[in-house]
Amino acid sequence: MTEDQIKSGERPIVYIREVSVSDLPDEVQERAQGLDTLYAIGGENGEQIALVKDRDLAFIVARQNDMSPVSVH
Repeated sequence: MTEDQIKSGERPIVYIREVSVSDLPDEVQERAQGLDTLYAIGGENGEQIALVKDRDLAFIVARQNDMSPVSVH
């Protein structure tokens, strides 16, 4: 969160999108434990914040970290 967002009580928007495990670096693929897809939580600037195993978990993680998640199709 930026200092201005903290002061205003505004929650930053993050984007939730499906990612093919085959498009990720080898070390991430190895840790994906046989999954074909993961869900990325990304910031407004395009920075990838986290990868999680399913869409629901991505929304939960974002909200628990005071972010406003939106789905990207």
